[in-house]
Amino acid sequence: MSSVSEDLGCRRGEFSRKHYGSVELLISSDADGAIQRAGRFRVENGSSDEDSDYTPAVWRRTDVHLENPEYHTRWFFKYFLGKVHQNYIGTDTERNPFFLSVVLSDQNNQRVPQYRSILWRKTGSQKICLSYCPTKTLSVKSILSAMNLDRFEKPPREILNPEIQKDLLVLEEQEGSVNFKFGVLYAKDGQLTDDEMFSNEAGSEGFQKMLNLLGDTITLKSWIGYRGGLDTKNDTTGTHSVYTVYQGHEIMFHVSTMLPYSRDNKQQVERKRHIGNDIVTIVFQEGEESSPSFKPSMIRSHFTHIFALVRYNKQNDSYRLKIFSEESVPLFGPPLPSPPVFTDHQEFRDFLLVKLINGEKATLETPTFAQKRQRTLDMLIRSLYQDLMPDLHKNMLNRRSFSDVLPESPKSARKKEEARQAEFVRIGQALKLKTIVRGDAPTSLATTGLCRREPWESQSFCSNFSYEVVGADSWGPSLLVSTDSGVLLIDDGRPAIPVFDKSLQIKQMHVLETLDLLLTRADKGKDARLYVFRLSAIRKDLEDNQAPRNKYECRENKLEKTKGCHLYAINTHHSQELRVVVAIRNKLLLITRKASTAGSAPGSSPGEAFQYIREICLSDPPLVMTLVDGPTGENDNTICVAYRHQFDLVNESTGESCRLHHVDASRVHFVAAIDVYEDGEAGLLLCYNYTCSYKKVSPFNGGSPLIQPSASDFHFSWNQVPNAVVCAFPYILAFTTDSIEIRLVVNGNLVHTAVVPELQLVASRSDIYFKASTTKGSSSNSSSKDTSSHSSPQTPTGYDLPTFPSTPEEGEVQCRNIYKIPVCNLVGRSIERPLKSPLVPKVISAPTSGVITCIPVTHSLSLSRMEIKEIASRTRKELLGLSGETVSKSEGAQRQKQLIRKQGEEETKQDAVRSTSTDRINSESFESSEGQRHCSTSSDPESTVSVEESPPCSLLYPTTSLDEDIVDLK
Repeated sequence: MSSVSEDLGCRRGEFSRKHYGSVELLISSDADGAIQRAGRFRVENGSSDEDSDYTPAVWRRTDVHLENPEYHTRWFFKYFLGKVHQNYIGTDTERNPFFLSVVLSDQNNQRVPQYRSILWRKTGSQKICLSYCPTKTLSVKSILSAMNLDRFEKPPREILNPEIQKDLLVLEEQEGSVNFKFGVLYAKDGQLTDDEMFSNEAGSEGFQKMLNLLGDTITLKSWIGYRGGLDTKNDTTGTHSVYTVYQGHEIMFHVSTMLPYSRDNKQQVERKRHIGNDIVTIVFQEGEESSPSFKPSMIRSHFTHIFALVRYNKQNDSYRLKIFSEESVPLFGPPLPSPPVFTDHQEFRDFLLVKLINGEKATLETPTFAQKRQRTLDMLIRSLYQDLMPDLHKNMLNRRSFSDVLPESPKSARKKEEARQAEFVRIGQALKLKTIVRGDAPTSLATTGLCRREPWESQSFCSNFSYEVVGADSWGPSLLVSTDSGVLLIDDGRPAIPVFDKSLQIKQMHVLETLDLLLTRADKGKDARLYVFRLSAIRKDLEDNQAPRNKYECRENKLEKTKGCHLYAINTHHSQELRVVVAIRNKLLLITRKASTAGSAPGSSPGEAFQYIREICLSDPPLVMTLVDGPTGENDNTICVAYRHQFDLVNESTGESCRLHHVDASRVHFVAAIDVYEDGEAGLLLCYNYTCSYKKVSPFNGGSPLIQPSASDFHFSWNQVPNAVVCAFPYILAFTTDSIEIRLVVNGNLVHTAVVPELQLVASRSDIYFKASTTKGSSSNSSSKDTSSHSSPQTPTGYDLPTFPSTPEEGEVQCRNIYKIPVCNLVGRSIERPLKSPLVPKVISAPTSGVITCIPVTHSLSLSRMEIKEIASRTRKELLGLSGETVSKSEGAQRQKQLIRKQGEEETKQDAVRSTSTDRINSESFESSEGQRHCSTSSDPESTVSVEESPPCSLLYPTTSLDEDIVDLK
């Protein structure tokens, strides 16, 4: 039986920032050995840690995602501009002006209305989503309170001037450019100074091959696309350059050998003027691995923060990558594989471009750039405030402020209000059109070629599940679900089997297969208790077709001293000793069960193996409780509890408590406290309101945790308040009422948001199960074009991806299903091995071509080190055996960009015509047309597979199109 510590490593992965490199002091010297410069850089070379389970010769794949892509982060351009919305102005208690924009939007055209709000302050913009309730009014004050802005020097007043949209669009553009410019420097073998590298007149055959891989060679004269600071009129910066479009981003490369060369200028100032002012630079170095390698300190530049060192091996036609990042640059992905060698050139191109784009955006968060952006934003906001204040007093625009319902217009002067809204929309759509034409629009055209399945895509597990879910946990490949009608055991494609009847109302449960135990909390109030059952006994009842157990038959399974409990928690590493902490109002009971008692007599009660240890009193009843394992397990285990406005850490042995984190907010909604272990040291992800904060809990001093600010602590914000949070390294998933928000643990950057109406997380200790609504319509024959408009460019459009409308239309039947996200897809690949089901044993067949088959996994997901190595070895063989497919990088990229602008111009004009007679603008035309462009990366009509011809697919909730997702900047 494998240990649960291995389960933790497989289920959550190893929470380690070492995958993103380590900081080193790099010193460069000249040919004589004299030291020139030195600097501290984080070096990523893909090398495995000494204690890692991966062997150096095994390729470890990593998922490649654009982090916080601009077509997600530019909320004002995407959701506000050209649509009816409201803007407010005010000042806080420190007399700093702020702007607030609010829009009532349809969540991805799936009839899930919600409020989107942007708060503009000198420190940056804050974005949140709020649920829409037709019976509950929402005021500006409540929105600002959700953003922790409760007190004002001057309360917010509405701005009715439509020209405000232009100014707010300028504020949003301060967040960074949609397009990018990267330097490309050619270095011959043995060159150790930047003067030598910049003096190379021409590159080698391998260098030219890399340039052809990166993009297309274009003529600069009369170039009308993104120019990246190059001269397109007089050829003063060269005659040609390299250009590409990647996932909607225009990229211009400043190639050293294509920039003007001067024989009289040893320093090549003209070349350094461009490449030295690029934040990110690719350095292509010739020579063998044993030859002296490039170091960032060789380049004299205070602006370049990231260097990507590329070497080409002609013998095996592969590229090796190494990344240098200045010490202050935050972590960014994707982490390099081990070893960082790419034999698939298209894979290398995708990885390199994503790494460079993420790196430049991460650099903008360094103190140097952040302070400049903050000063610029502060100046723009104050200037705009001074311009608007006279109009505010003159026009008395304070008639609508705190208490007004946002989506409603005043009933008086309705015609005047409708005319104002029509003009408001016309100006906004004109601004959107102008932004598209000049090429600064955050479009999401995918130019990466082939689509791929994302690791978070779900599968159907149980259809038409009409019961209300109270709690659940996985049991092998099955799911044990507590409902309002009793406890049911459900399996994929099988009828539900009752286990307990509704007389036993189970509120919380844990299936512990390694201990042959089912631990539950049943009933409520004074009658609440903990019950312990043997899984083997339940399995025997199922095999014998016994009637479901009732509450009276479970009286022998009660756990003593737990009457009146409202919450309990168990330790993650329970293979050696199971620890249970039971909360009874403000009292905590610590109960343990030794692993050696697993072989107790069959006739004895399973509760007899548990022993009461001690009682700990708190000041208030805990709302969230998590057990944290100490490094030794000897008097250093702790309990994290959340109540009032704080998270406390309580020592299990002494009962001593200390403050872990204080929540500075008027109202607190505690979500979770997740125990994670970074490089073997305990840490906690504290989730509350819109915030997720990581706190390191180490070292331990005399049994008491030492809590102090650490450089490793970090925090990030969600777009919407989650109801539950699940950590599966490298991802962390937030489940809200209508969406799944997926971010990276190490930096909090968002990678995807899936819209799932009426969402409820069911279980997550192994695979992730959730319940959601979907509809079945009488007319389900939709064309492939219609299907593609609701699909992500990274999702195969040949599969049927149903939508999730919140209210069924005529001819539609709404049903609620249970879906599953295999954790093995999130943290790595799973081994195909048979599982023991509490129901009928399954026969696992090999996947057939054209059909997406998911191999079920056990609840513990515990893999041995040999199995993990087998996964890595098999993955490497598969990747090396793949035939390289020719995928167009950016051929015709400029033509594609012009097509985007032309389509956007036509669609925006059409929107303007339609909007003149309505006060609520339908955004489906513009958004859906963008969605069609996302998926129409191929002009071949035969490349689109119709729904009727598509193979069956296990994906049941939509990976929504990129234009339909939501994102936060942090």
